[in-house]
Amino acid sequence: MSAATAMAYSHCERVTRTRARNFYYGIRLLPPRKRASMCALYAMARRIDDAGDGPDLECQDRPRAPSGLERAERDAKLAELAEIRASLALLARGAQQPSAVPPGDPVLVALADTTQHFPIPLEALNELVEGCEWDLSGRKYATFEELVGYCRRVAGSIGRLSLAIYEPTQPAEAEPLADALGVALQLTNILRDLIEDRDRMGRVYLPAEDLARFGIGPDLSGTTDDLTALICFETGRASEWYERGLSLLPLLDWRSQACTATLAGIYRHLLDRIRRDPAAVLRGRLSLPPLEKAAVAARALAGRAP
Repeated sequence: MSAATAMAYSHCERVTRTRARNFYYGIRLLPPRKRASMCALYAMARRIDDAGDGPDLECQDRPRAPSGLERAERDAKLAELAEIRASLALLARGAQQPSAVPPGDPVLVALADTTQHFPIPLEALNELVEGCEWDLSGRKYATFEELVGYCRRVAGSIGRLSLAIYEPTQPAEAEPLADALGVALQLTNILRDLIEDRDRMGRVYLPAEDLARFGIGPDLSGTTDDLTALICFETGRASEWYERGLSLLPLLDWRSQACTATLAGIYRHLLDRIRRDPAAVLRGRLSLPPLEKAAVAARALAGRAP
């Protein structure tokens, strides 16, 4: 490995360690080559996600037309995502011709090197870009099936990318399970950030059919009892996706299994906390303390279910 490539990987690891502590709890259990490659994947995913975090929008009782500034911000974000799509096209070309990748971009350099060692499905990164474009467009989800489609793009895609590095024994069987686990993780994120997403970004991801079922308005207006009932209902759905997705674990080697079980375990514990006290989501953003995360990682290393 050249010095420039090693520095590129170091950059990606710093991004992962500082921006994705839950994710890093898991991937630090991988052997060096796989850990470095997972950091390269995360750094690109982080870049895409940052581009997709559009302007903060005020939440009002009814949708309002964005101001010129907000439209300009959205346009800038969409242009940024378009540039990322172009860089992914370069990356795909670099998988066959490494010199096509710009040497000054450490994320692209590390990811290009990763494609030389693992069969990375780069089209999954384009799916993640599409999910972020949906965010910027203010897309709403009428049904749970539509929401699952979004979750597959922004989180299931990461599961499928990770599989290329994990190298499971039965890839065809593992892929839909990795996708399902991604859906479970994203549903947990949506529940955890329910109020923050609404207040900060003007986004409500939960499907309209579910909101209506519990008497909740499209802006999450409703009684605390109705909101907590809705949240409990959605935790049940997320739990079903975890049950399916965790069937992936036996198909992985023990280090990849420990990595996946750690990340899934942290988010599953978070979901359990929401299920036990759904009103806590309405009071602020939930997180697990470091000691609890460390305990989850220890269980995963011991081969115990998350």
